[in-house]
Amino acid sequence: MSSKEQKLVADLAEKLHTPPTRDLSFYLVLAVGVLPIWSIVPLSWAFMIYTLHYGLIWTFAWRGWCLFALALCEVFFSVYHHNLASYISSPSPNGPGNLHELQAVFKRVLQAGLASLPEEGFDEETLDVDRPGSPAETLVALDYHDPRAVDFRNYLRTWFNKAPWSSIRRHEMYSWLYWSIFNASFPGIDKVSEAHQKVLHEVIKLLEDRAGAKIPEGSNPEAAPLLLTLDPVNVAWRPFIWYAGVALSNTILRRKLRTKWNVKIGVYKDLEYVLRVPPTWNAHTGPRPIVFMHGLGLGLTQYRRFIEHIFVALPDHPVLVPLLPHVSQEILHPRFLRPMGRQEMTACLAGLLAELGWVDLNEPSSDSSDAEDKVPGEGSKGRVHVRKGVTMLSHSNGSFGHAWMLKTHPRMINRSCFVDPVTFCSWEGDLCYNFIYRPCVNGLDLVIKYFVGTELGVANFLQRHFDWSANCLWYEEIPDARDPRKTMFFLGGKDSIIDATRVKRYLTSHGIRKGLWFDPEGRHGQALLSCSPGHNEILKWLREQY
Repeated sequence: MSSKEQKLVADLAEKLHTPPTRDLSFYLVLAVGVLPIWSIVPLSWAFMIYTLHYGLIWTFAWRGWCLFALALCEVFFSVYHHNLASYISSPSPNGPGNLHELQAVFKRVLQAGLASLPEEGFDEETLDVDRPGSPAETLVALDYHDPRAVDFRNYLRTWFNKAPWSSIRRHEMYSWLYWSIFNASFPGIDKVSEAHQKVLHEVIKLLEDRAGAKIPEGSNPEAAPLLLTLDPVNVAWRPFIWYAGVALSNTILRRKLRTKWNVKIGVYKDLEYVLRVPPTWNAHTGPRPIVFMHGLGLGLTQYRRFIEHIFVALPDHPVLVPLLPHVSQEILHPRFLRPMGRQEMTACLAGLLAELGWVDLNEPSSDSSDAEDKVPGEGSKGRVHVRKGVTMLSHSNGSFGHAWMLKTHPRMINRSCFVDPVTFCSWEGDLCYNFIYRPCVNGLDLVIKYFVGTELGVANFLQRHFDWSANCLWYEEIPDARDPRKTMFFLGGKDSIIDATRVKRYLTSHGIRKGLWFDPEGRHGQALLSCSPGHNEILKWLREQY
């Protein structure tokens, strides 16, 4: 590489980030979609104050009384909503993670991208290496112009609001590291304990070697880090009628699923779920059960069509859908502001799968996904016992729960399908920046930000309970990641939440090719729509037709 080319590459991390200007769709969505809903609360307050101040309440006919009652509900609910928003504004309830585990994760982050792996990956059919690019790379000091160092600096600066790398100072880097390790505000290097100082010095030395550049002493507030669980929570109010509509819709859908599809709505240790088991299904000879982990949004209201498509396309498969109220805008649910973390979720889900007879907690399921894998059951007098495990399908935020299960109970998950996964490359900062911090520039951004991102439960989960080290999933943690029959990935090139191109690059560099379905024009969630080609590919894979 010539010196001119080296300088051009190195300048990638120095390029000043300028957000694009807002287009017409932003203002259309603002005027037609957001403002009418947002304005209900202030208009209700204004109506109440005006009515009571001038004594107009005594002149109302029944329509006026109905309007007054609705406004009164909105006023009281807005106070309740404000109190909940104030409650989650307090410091994160999550304490510091396990130091040894965090150090291992940091080391793995620094190793990512070090291996000389072609972006187009390997040939799965001829490659003899079991896990290409696994974390066996030695951390060495890279040259400033090394493309691996440039790439590292370029994506790490996302955590500093995409400030030029040269503007980041040691104090801000210590602040980011202290948050990511100890989940606490950085008081200054002289005010932390000697043990914490030692950890910070060790990590920053490794980080400087990986970046190929020393981080200057001093402080620059212009390059302040993004401290997800410490920064002020970004919550936008929404009216009582909105939450009432979501609750009513989900209640109706629960009843519809019971009557139309004969599903069971159950609860296992605080984990609510939807379960459909075909009457003729046999645990020993029937097809493998499917577990669908849904993402952020409106719960059943948002995912009902896709769930029903699974019921229609796979009528002989048992289907389990864990319901997550904290990301489904079910504000009156007792677990709305108490989301399950990794340990609780994996314990509940594994226990539920074991109770259903789909897995065995004491005797892990076989690694093989073939239906013919059979072993004699002990004490069964020669009876054949088939251990299948489950097929897990996750969308978006549901990939965090998927990742937790693969980390904790990998042998329970025989087949994995990730649709718009947010768990890969999440250490690079694009996910948090795009979903929480990035200004909206178009209508789709505004829809995602207002109707999902700034909702109380979602904001509480992402901005106060986010566990970045637990949420990161690495290639080597996925069993049979390069076997398209057992593992499938669906990405959209125009995904506005994750950097799908970088995720694709990460996966293909580890030999994943046939198991990756990439739609250059696809957007987040589009693969779940019946009109999308990806939708049919997902159902085809679930039917084990690959």
